[in-house]
Amino acid sequence: MRTGGTTRTATGAKARAAGPVRTAALPGATAPALVVVAHGSRDPRALSTVRALLGDVRARRPALPVHLGHIELNEPLLPDTLGALGDAAPAVLVPLLLSRGHHVTRDIPEMAEAFPAHTRVAAPLGPHPLLVDALHARLLEAGWPARVPADGAVVLASAGSRDPQSRAGTARTATHLAARLGVPVLPAYASAAAPTVPEAVRALAARGYRRVAVASCFTAPGRFATQCAAAAPWIVSAPLGTHPAMARLLLHRYDEALRTVGTAARRAAPVP
Repeated sequence: MRTGGTTRTATGAKARAAGPVRTAALPGATAPALVVVAHGSRDPRALSTVRALLGDVRARRPALPVHLGHIELNEPLLPDTLGALGDAAPAVLVPLLLSRGHHVTRDIPEMAEAFPAHTRVAAPLGPHPLLVDALHARLLEAGWPARVPADGAVVLASAGSRDPQSRAGTARTATHLAARLGVPVLPAYASAAAPTVPEAVRALAARGYRRVAVASCFTAPGRFATQCAAAAPWIVSAPLGTHPAMARLLLHRYDEALRTVGTAARRAAPVP
């Protein structure tokens, strides 16, 4: 059965595991490494932003080994990071991605399968309340008013994917952000899905919304974030980047994975 990650049996054979990351350390053993998996970008600001975010993660959990791997475009690439960990080092791979899609369900697990280390792929960062916290805070920083404007609405701009799971996740994030703000939030995409940000802006304007903000649902600056910001008719928030909620969310996904494995191990333990 195909699921979100891979592990290995005691004999070294690969086996699929249900659900997000579930790699647990033995009592007294070193905790599995946290490998943050970023997409990669040609924009140099993206790499500096991701490195700063990892610095925050390390500051919050000094004893935890934290590594970075990219899917493409930037070094270190994920295969290089996993190769450097060695055969015996367990690792939890947490995608620095904001919804489930092809990278989470296919690309990252397939890269992980090529290495002997005990690895699993965690759930992406979104949807989650901490992600909504970061989106909300960035909008406030951009000038979103404390008093909700009667003609205000938001376009939630994300990268886009052909995977329906990705669009469903973005739609859930938009629903939660709308509940937080008290205004309509319409998801829109930079590529591979509809509507585009300009189309979403026009749709909201046709419904009478005159102050339409764009919430950047991107982890770091890059081509898509810049493209979507250019379509904003009013305020536009910065990418989520180093907002404190992002470091907390990365660690939450890591801890969530370990708790899940611990629960599974307890259920499988023989009754004395």
